[in-house]
Amino acid sequence: MRVSLYATCLVDLVWPSVGTATVEILRRAGCEVDYDPRQTCCGQPAFNTGYREDARRVARRQIEILEERQADAVVVPSGSCASMLRRVPELLADEPGWLERARSLAGRVRELSTFLVRDRGAPDLGASFDGRLSWHDACHGLRELGIRDEPRRLIRDVRGAELVECETASDCCGFGGTFSVRHPEISVAMLDRKLEALMELGVDAVVSGDVSCLMQIGGRLERLGSKIRPMHLAELLASR
Repeated sequence: MRVSLYATCLVDLVWPSVGTATVEILRRAGCEVDYDPRQTCCGQPAFNTGYREDARRVARRQIEILEERQADAVVVPSGSCASMLRRVPELLADEPGWLERARSLAGRVRELSTFLVRDRGAPDLGASFDGRLSWHDACHGLRELGIRDEPRRLIRDVRGAELVECETASDCCGFGGTFSVRHPEISVAMLDRKLEALMELGVDAVVSGDVSCLMQIGGRLERLGSKIRPMHLAELLASR
Protein backbone atom coordinates (compact mmCIF):
# COMPACT_ATOMS: atom_id res chain seq x y z
CA MET A 1 0.00 0.00 0.00
CA ARG A 2 1.36 3.42 -0.96
CA VAL A 3 0.79 6.17 1.61
CA SER A 4 1.70 9.83 1.67
CA LEU A 5 2.88 11.25 5.00
CA TYR A 6 1.33 14.59 5.92
CA ALA A 7 3.84 15.57 8.57
CA THR A 8 2.15 18.74 10.00
CA CYS A 9 3.84 22.03 10.83
CA LEU A 10 4.68 21.25 14.44
CA VAL A 11 6.26 17.91 13.57
CA ASP A 12 8.30 19.55 10.82
CA LEU A 13 9.45 22.56 12.84
CA VAL A 14 9.37 21.46 16.49
CA TRP A 15 9.27 17.67 16.91
CA PRO A 16 10.79 16.05 13.79
CA SER A 17 11.42 12.73 15.55
CA VAL A 18 7.66 12.12 15.28
CA GLY A 19 7.93 12.32 11.50
CA THR A 20 10.83 9.87 11.27
CA ALA A 21 9.11 7.52 13.74
CA THR A 22 5.92 7.62 11.68
CA VAL A 23 7.83 6.66 8.53
CA GLU A 24 9.50 3.82 10.42
CA ILE A 25 6.30 2.26 11.72
CA LEU A 26 4.45 2.69 8.44
CA ARG A 27 7.23 0.77 6.73
CA ARG A 28 7.05 -1.91 9.41
CA ALA A 29 3.32 -2.09 8.67
CA GLY A 30 4.12 -2.95 5.06
CA CYS A 31 3.54 0.45 3.47
CA GLU A 32 5.51 2.31 0.84
CA VAL A 33 5.88 5.81 2.28
CA ASP A 34 6.00 8.99 0.24
CA TYR A 35 6.62 12.51 1.54
CA ASP A 36 6.42 15.81 -0.32
CA PRO A 37 8.47 18.57 1.38
CA ARG A 38 6.38 21.25 -0.33
CA GLN A 39 3.45 20.60 1.98
CA THR A 40 2.69 23.36 4.48
CA CYS A 41 0.08 24.12 7.13
CA CYS A 42 -3.33 22.42 6.98
CA GLY A 43 -4.94 25.84 7.45
CA GLN A 44 -6.46 25.22 10.86
CA PRO A 45 -5.02 28.32 12.66
CA ALA A 46 -6.51 30.60 10.00
CA PHE A 47 -9.77 28.63 9.94
CA ASN A 48 -10.24 28.73 13.72
CA THR A 49 -9.54 32.45 13.99
CA GLY A 50 -11.92 33.46 11.23
CA TYR A 51 -9.53 34.00 8.32
CA ARG A 52 -11.47 31.72 6.01
CA GLU A 53 -10.09 33.00 2.70
CA ASP A 54 -6.54 32.43 3.92
CA ALA A 55 -7.56 28.94 5.01
CA ARG A 56 -9.08 28.28 1.58
CA ARG A 57 -5.86 29.31 -0.19
CA VAL A 58 -3.87 26.94 1.99
CA ALA A 59 -6.40 24.14 1.40
CA ARG A 60 -6.26 24.50 -2.38
CA ARG A 61 -2.48 24.25 -2.34
CA GLN A 62 -2.50 21.13 -0.15
CA ILE A 63 -4.99 19.49 -2.51
CA GLU A 64 -2.72 20.19 -5.48
CA ILE A 65 0.35 18.80 -3.74
CA LEU A 66 -1.28 15.68 -2.34
CA GLU A 67 -3.07 14.91 -5.62
CA GLU A 68 0.31 14.70 -7.34
CA ARG A 69 1.51 11.98 -4.96
CA GLN A 70 -1.27 9.58 -6.07
CA ALA A 71 -1.17 7.71 -2.77
CA ASP A 72 -3.80 5.29 -1.52
CA ALA A 73 -4.00 7.14 1.79
CA VAL A 74 -2.72 10.33 3.37
CA VAL A 75 -1.55 9.45 6.89
CA VAL A 76 -1.40 12.20 9.50
CA PRO A 77 0.28 11.80 12.95
CA SER A 78 -2.18 14.33 14.39
CA GLY A 79 -5.91 14.15 15.04
CA SER A 80 -6.06 17.93 14.87
CA CYS A 81 -4.62 18.26 11.36
CA ALA A 82 -6.39 15.12 10.12
CA SER A 83 -9.65 16.66 11.29
CA MET A 84 -8.92 19.88 9.40
CA LEU A 85 -8.10 18.03 6.19
CA ARG A 86 -11.37 16.13 6.55
CA ARG A 87 -13.18 19.48 6.75
CA VAL A 88 -11.70 20.86 3.53
CA PRO A 89 -14.88 20.02 1.53
CA GLU A 90 -16.85 22.19 3.96
CA LEU A 91 -14.34 24.99 3.49
CA LEU A 92 -14.57 24.79 -0.31
CA ALA A 93 -18.28 23.97 -0.54
CA ASP A 94 -19.03 27.05 -2.68
CA GLU A 95 -16.28 26.30 -5.21
CA PRO A 96 -17.54 23.57 -7.59
CA GLY A 97 -14.18 23.30 -9.31
CA TRP A 98 -12.51 22.39 -6.03
CA LEU A 99 -15.24 20.63 -4.09
CA GLU A 100 -14.90 17.18 -5.69
CA ARG A 101 -11.13 17.36 -5.40
CA ALA A 102 -11.51 18.29 -1.73
CA ARG A 103 -13.87 15.35 -1.16
CA SER A 104 -11.41 12.99 -2.82
CA LEU A 105 -8.63 14.15 -0.52
CA ALA A 106 -10.78 14.04 2.61
CA GLY A 107 -11.77 10.46 1.80
CA ARG A 108 -8.14 9.38 1.78
CA VAL A 109 -7.06 11.14 4.98
CA ARG A 110 -6.28 8.83 7.90
CA GLU A 111 -5.11 9.69 11.40
CA LEU A 112 -2.15 7.46 12.28
CA SER A 113 -3.66 5.20 14.97
CA THR A 114 -6.88 4.64 13.04
CA PHE A 115 -4.91 3.83 9.91
CA LEU A 116 -2.83 1.22 11.73
CA VAL A 117 -5.85 -0.41 13.38
CA ARG A 118 -8.62 -0.06 10.80
CA ASP A 119 -6.67 -0.16 7.54
CA ARG A 120 -3.72 -2.36 8.52
CA GLY A 121 -5.31 -4.59 11.15
CA ALA A 122 -3.11 -3.50 14.07
CA PRO A 123 0.07 -5.25 12.87
CA ASP A 124 2.83 -6.28 15.26
CA LEU A 125 5.27 -3.39 14.97
CA GLY A 126 7.87 -4.94 17.27
CA ALA A 127 7.57 -2.07 19.74
CA SER A 128 8.82 -2.33 23.30
CA PHE A 129 8.93 0.09 26.23
CA ASP A 130 9.73 -0.69 29.84
CA GLY A 131 7.46 1.49 31.92
CA ARG A 132 4.02 2.77 32.90
CA LEU A 133 2.17 4.92 30.39
CA SER A 134 -0.97 7.03 30.41
CA TRP A 135 -2.87 8.16 27.31
CA HIS A 136 -4.14 11.69 26.66
CA ASP A 137 -7.19 11.95 24.38
CA ALA A 138 -6.54 14.99 22.19
CA CYS A 139 -9.76 16.96 21.61
CA HIS A 140 -9.94 16.87 17.81
CA GLY A 141 -9.12 13.18 17.66
CA LEU A 142 -11.65 12.22 20.32
CA ARG A 143 -14.46 14.65 19.63
CA GLU A 144 -14.28 15.16 15.87
CA LEU A 145 -12.82 11.88 14.64
CA GLY A 146 -14.10 9.55 17.36
CA ILE A 147 -10.64 8.17 18.15
CA ARG A 148 -10.51 6.41 21.50
CA ASP A 149 -9.95 2.66 21.39
CA GLU A 150 -7.42 2.53 18.53
CA PRO A 151 -4.42 4.11 20.29
CA ARG A 152 -5.12 2.18 23.47
CA ARG A 153 -5.14 -1.08 21.53
CA LEU A 154 -1.78 -0.22 19.98
CA ILE A 155 -0.28 0.74 23.35
CA ARG A 156 -1.42 -2.52 24.94
CA ASP A 157 0.49 -4.39 22.22
CA VAL A 158 3.77 -2.68 23.15
CA ARG A 159 5.96 -5.20 24.96
CA GLY A 160 6.83 -4.22 28.52
CA ALA A 161 4.45 -1.25 28.62
CA GLU A 162 1.68 -0.90 31.18
CA LEU A 163 -1.22 1.36 30.20
CA VAL A 164 -2.62 3.22 33.20
CA GLU A 165 -5.88 5.09 32.65
CA CYS A 166 -6.14 8.59 34.09
CA GLU A 167 -9.50 10.01 35.14
CA THR A 168 -8.72 13.24 33.27
CA ALA A 169 -7.55 11.51 30.06
CA SER A 170 -10.33 13.04 27.99
CA ASP A 171 -10.07 16.53 29.52
CA CYS A 172 -8.73 19.28 27.26
CA CYS A 173 -5.10 20.18 27.95
CA GLY A 174 -5.89 23.85 27.43
CA PHE A 175 -3.77 24.37 24.33
CA GLY A 176 -6.44 24.92 21.69
CA GLY A 177 -4.05 26.56 19.24
CA THR A 178 -4.52 30.32 19.54
CA PHE A 179 -6.67 29.83 22.68
CA SER A 180 -3.60 29.31 24.87
CA VAL A 181 -2.10 32.54 23.51
CA ARG A 182 -5.26 34.61 23.95
CA HIS A 183 -6.25 33.16 27.33
CA PRO A 184 -3.04 31.88 29.00
CA GLU A 185 -4.38 31.94 32.57
CA ILE A 186 -7.43 29.82 31.68
CA SER A 187 -5.26 27.53 29.57
CA VAL A 188 -2.84 26.81 32.43
CA ALA A 189 -5.68 26.34 34.94
CA MET A 190 -7.27 23.73 32.67
CA LEU A 191 -3.95 21.95 32.30
CA ASP A 192 -3.07 21.95 35.99
CA ARG A 193 -6.32 20.20 36.87
CA LYS A 194 -5.45 17.52 34.35
CA LEU A 195 -1.86 17.13 35.50
CA GLU A 196 -2.72 16.82 39.19
CA ALA A 197 -4.50 13.56 38.46
CA LEU A 198 -1.79 12.41 36.06
CA MET A 199 1.08 12.94 38.49
CA GLU A 200 -0.67 10.90 41.18
CA LEU A 201 -0.47 7.80 38.95
CA GLY A 202 3.31 7.46 39.06
CA VAL A 203 3.62 6.98 35.30
CA ASP A 204 6.85 7.30 33.34
CA ALA A 205 5.32 8.93 30.27
CA VAL A 206 2.14 10.50 28.94
CA VAL A 207 1.41 9.53 25.36
CA SER A 208 -0.77 11.33 22.82
CA GLY A 209 -1.34 11.56 19.10
CA ASP A 210 -0.85 15.34 18.81
CA VAL A 211 2.39 17.26 19.18
CA SER A 212 0.44 20.40 20.08
CA CYS A 213 -0.99 18.76 23.22
CA LEU A 214 2.36 17.24 24.11
CA MET A 215 4.09 20.63 23.87
CA GLN A 216 1.51 22.08 26.26
CA ILE A 217 1.64 19.14 28.66
CA GLY A 218 5.39 18.63 28.50
CA GLY A 219 6.22 22.29 29.02
CA ARG A 220 4.09 22.48 32.14
CA LEU A 221 5.42 19.19 33.53
CA GLU A 222 8.95 20.51 33.17
CA ARG A 223 8.07 23.76 34.99
CA LEU A 224 6.48 21.74 37.80
CA GLY A 225 9.64 19.64 38.13
CA SER A 226 7.96 16.41 37.08
CA LYS A 227 9.94 13.58 35.51
CA ILE A 228 6.99 12.38 33.43
CA ARG A 229 8.02 12.31 29.80
CA PRO A 230 5.75 13.55 26.98
CA MET A 231 5.78 11.04 24.11
CA HIS A 232 4.01 10.88 20.78
CA LEU A 233 2.33 7.59 19.89
CA ALA A 234 4.58 7.23 16.83
CA GLU A 235 7.70 7.47 19.01
CA LEU A 236 6.35 4.80 21.34
CA LEU A 237 5.44 2.43 18.52
CA ALA A 238 8.85 2.89 16.91
CA SER A 239 10.74 2.24 20.17
CA ARG A 240 12.57 -1.01 20.80
